[in-house]
Amino acid sequence: MTQQSPSTRSESMPEPELTGVRNFRDVGGLPTADGRRVRAGQLFRSGHLAHATEADTGFLSGLGLHTVFDFRNSADRALDGLDVELPGVRNVNIPLSDPADGAGFWKMVREGDLPQLRSLLGDGKAALRMTTSYREMITGRTTEHSRVLRSLAEESVPALMHCAAGKDRAGLSVAVTLLALGVDREAIEADYLESNAQHRRYRIRRASDSPDALSPEVMELLSPLFEARAEYLAAAFETIDATWGGTERYLTDGLRLTPELRDRLRGRLLD
Repeated sequence: MTQQSPSTRSESMPEPELTGVRNFRDVGGLPTADGRRVRAGQLFRSGHLAHATEADTGFLSGLGLHTVFDFRNSADRALDGLDVELPGVRNVNIPLSDPADGAGFWKMVREGDLPQLRSLLGDGKAALRMTTSYREMITGRTTEHSRVLRSLAEESVPALMHCAAGKDRAGLSVAVTLLALGVDREAIEADYLESNAQHRRYRIRRASDSPDALSPEVMELLSPLFEARAEYLAAAFETIDATWGGTERYLTDGLRLTPELRDRLRGRLLD
């Protein structure tokens, strides 16, 4: 069962009803440990923008975005398509580790029969794949996460971060950004778990037209891949603590963020 956490967000911009973009929200309103809050209208997160409707595109164009960070890899972009173009907005593709570990895995998820899926994902293997991926994104993608934070500090706000579903690669990148802003882990987790709302979820695509393609057992096998679970984010935080001894050394030694850069980042993104 997916774990839930109470939201600690204050009021930010009203949530729009987007048709072709899943899991969109403003990160504004989250509290920091020193009593400040993330500024509304400056940092957004979502699933991919490839299927944005004309109305969706009009809404996104009205946000005043400077940069869209697309964390999908080539396999994702081949499957779902490139983002729609937003006039005057820079689109930066920074592929991050994929919980699926490449196109071959997703091909199996989309086309595999029930025995194959049981072998690949059953007995806790799917959840283990996810926690392992989160750990690896922390230790193996410090350069990419540092690049994003430096870009935000220098010029790239307002910004939108997304991957395919907007919960793993984008979710962890948002979490890292919030850590750098001084947001408590509890509040970060609450925002992360909002991806579990039914209207936010990525639409599972199965190539098979067999009767069991989306059967209850298949959906149960796939669910760890498409849920935001507190245990996944906890694995990332545990890796920060085990590798660097805590958030501060992770930011300074792992991501090479100077106090000056963090001050600029907070100046841009905090009230």
